[in-house]
Amino acid sequence: MVAKRTVVGAHYWLRAWMLQRVTGAIIGVYAIFLIVVLMLQPALDFITWRSLFVHTWMRVPTFVCLLAVYFHAWVGVRDVLMDYVKPTTLRLCLMVTVVVALVAYTVWTVQILWSL
Repeated sequence: MVAKRTVVGAHYWLRAWMLQRVTGAIIGVYAIFLIVVLMLQPALDFITWRSLFVHTWMRVPTFVCLLAVYFHAWVGVRDVLMDYVKPTTLRLCLMVTVVVALVAYTVWTVQILWSL
């Protein structure tokens, strides 16, 4: 007799694994880029900080990095929810909440970066 097999928990697919690595690399490269840019500034005050983000060459990498952070967060939170939240309805509600929050953060990022 063959027992019915129920698959639960996160499915660690290659795509999710690769997305975590790529987004982590993007975040790391941006951190190095930001450190170099900040080290080249004569003073680190509000005026200098704001003047940096007026330029497109600073806005675009910042936006790409924050998108990488949001995707990185999504994969991590999704895997944790799939592993540890067993009731399907609760898990779905939590996932939708996280997605809505991440989309809101993305909109907020655009608003902040391009309203300077």
